[in-house]
Amino acid sequence: MDMNQYLDIFIEESKEHLQNMNQILLQMENDPEEISKLNEIFRIAHTLKGMASTMGFQNLARLTHEMESALHLVRSGELKMSTSIIDLLFLCFDELEGYIGEIESNGVEGENTSSEIVKKLEDLRLKGTVSKEAPPKAEAKEFNQEKMNLQLDEYVHSVIKKALQQELNAYFIKITLDKKCMLKSARAYIIINNLEKLTEIVHSNPSIEDIEDERFDLSFELVVVTKSDNSILKKELSNIPEIESIEIIDLKGNIIVKEEKEREIAPNELLHENSIVEQQLTNKAADESKGRKAKTGKTVRVDIDRLDNLMNLVSELIIIKTRLEDIDDSGNGQSMHEAIEYLERITTSLHDAVMKVRMVPIERVFNRFPRMVRDLAKDLGKEISLIMKGEETEVDRTVIDEIGDPLIHLIRNSIDHGIEEPDVRLVAGKSKNGTVKLIAYPDGNSVVIEVEDDGKGIDIDRVKAKGIERGLITQQQSLIMDDIEAINLLFNPGFSTVNKITDISGRGVGLDVVKTKIESLGGVVEVDNRRGEGTKFIIRLPLTLAIIQALLVNVGPEKYAIPLNTIKEITTISQRTIRRVQNNEVVLYRNNTLPILRLSSLLQVEANQNEAEDYIVVIVKKGEKTAGIVVDHLIGQQEIVIKSLGKYLSNVKGIAGATILGNGSVALIVDTNSFF
Repeated sequence: MDMNQYLDIFIEESKEHLQNMNQILLQMENDPEEISKLNEIFRIAHTLKGMASTMGFQNLARLTHEMESALHLVRSGELKMSTSIIDLLFLCFDELEGYIGEIESNGVEGENTSSEIVKKLEDLRLKGTVSKEAPPKAEAKEFNQEKMNLQLDEYVHSVIKKALQQELNAYFIKITLDKKCMLKSARAYIIINNLEKLTEIVHSNPSIEDIEDERFDLSFELVVVTKSDNSILKKELSNIPEIESIEIIDLKGNIIVKEEKEREIAPNELLHENSIVEQQLTNKAADESKGRKAKTGKTVRVDIDRLDNLMNLVSELIIIKTRLEDIDDSGNGQSMHEAIEYLERITTSLHDAVMKVRMVPIERVFNRFPRMVRDLAKDLGKEISLIMKGEETEVDRTVIDEIGDPLIHLIRNSIDHGIEEPDVRLVAGKSKNGTVKLIAYPDGNSVVIEVEDDGKGIDIDRVKAKGIERGLITQQQSLIMDDIEAINLLFNPGFSTVNKITDISGRGVGLDVVKTKIESLGGVVEVDNRRGEGTKFIIRLPLTLAIIQALLVNVGPEKYAIPLNTIKEITTISQRTIRRVQNNEVVLYRNNTLPILRLSSLLQVEANQNEAEDYIVVIVKKGEKTAGIVVDHLIGQQEIVIKSLGKYLSNVKGIAGATILGNGSVALIVDTNSFF
């Protein structure tokens, strides 16, 4: 019987069970004697064991069986729940999460047998104690030549042989990223990009497409051909941060010799194989990528009432379709007008209903943070409580997928930089226990997420000093700079006020990542700093990234869409009032200096030669900042569907995407955030 048809269901249900397990374990730390929580963990382990056995995942089933046996002794009173047992259960949780991640990526549970953790569980069951010995190094970090032979097919072998004939070097490289690496695909891209300067990559496991889409764990393997020595490659890779280990094996005289003994290849055959190898490898990688995508389809659980509403609206569409057909026959103009108004109401309701189907609670993201805060607090020797509110706030599924990494950076930042050590807090008159608040709430057409701590706040003078040191500002600028401008220096790439680099922070790769990601989602980041009392980071995001309200404008022959949520107001400004200051156009507007930007210049479009006295200016905002954008004509407000420009045009400055208008023409969507 083919069990692959049930794989998606198995993965989804397993993730739900693990999410519940994580929450219960965190609660058990505060109340180890609560028997109901222990019973729930036992039930989850029992359910996962049955599911894994049914699907044929024996390593996963064995681990959950040992968990079940050990937990039974605690339930029966033969063992007393302790901190060491809870820590062991957390290790089991991490291992189970690893299994599910491997199954989701590759459809199999892998070769990990969890032997060290199973041994600890057996010791707990037989001896009543958790063994303290350090686990041996993971087998996955050691290379095995036989395994390499399995991974490299004959086409890769032929390329390597051809390279060796031309006196080039061939290496098998395994790179393992640091466990605390937040943006794996970005880090892997840097590694591959650096390698491609020195080598030709002939094979990748997983495929390059999967690595770009972050469909890999912490390690990936490459086979490269190069003129360079392996010491040069190692030196090049060693300069890249967030790499845990680099292992390079010279393939010359290794698997190649063995392959030649098995089969002799004629020179003309070798040339033929070498000519088709790149195409074959590309096809194979594409096939593997398609296979994985088929297995790991994204799903959203939908309330049945919302589906019923969708069904009713579709029924209404069918009715109005029939009505329009009848009107067409009769030629009644008044009836046609009424029918179109009715159709407009239905499509608006249908749009709202579909948006609600796409909306999921932000709880999905928030649930990962209690465990992270617990582990970081233990590592840093701090006592920290995480308070979460508004988990039921709903946002678009695409936002849910993207918001996780920025929040991780902000929470780590609060724990490491913001909250002081317990003794320092007591001296400052604070409680020994620090607090991080994670709050979400809807605000009009936006959702707001706040990350707040009660730590020492941001030292503005230290930020300015660091800015001067890095050449971002001058001494004179630092004297006239206000606190908001100084805090914005923190969002520069590589900026860090910490002198000591740790596993958690100090490399300056945090807040610039947050700003870039949030702005790519059409949102903004604001900072509320209170020296000695704490810091609050405020993220404001659009509810959905699919359909938005926009203002359509003309600049020369082109039409552009400006998102309505970025517009503060629309006004006219006389040409005579515009002044030039340091080669920039500004105007005094309502007793404030307003920068004037010409959309034609920003987007390199030929504007209409308009001799009118007044300019039409759309005033846009980003946090507390405002700017006036000069346009030729206003077309009007319209609901637009956002379309991506694709990978190759995704980095065009000033453009966030495109939309197709009613007449079939394309209008580009202006990214006003990039103008500040």
